Amino acid sequence: MNQWDYVMTVYAIAILGTLALIGWCYASLRRTEKRLEDIKRK
Repeated sequence: MNQWDYVMTVYAIAILGTLALIGWCYASLRRTEKRLEDIKRK
């Protein structure tokens, strides 16, 4: 195993982690917006 295998693996983990974090934040944002809309309707 050479160093580039390690580098590519770390990049893949970082990219996937970043995408997962973005997805989680987006889902949280959508839930919060829905709650605010429900509060405004009452």
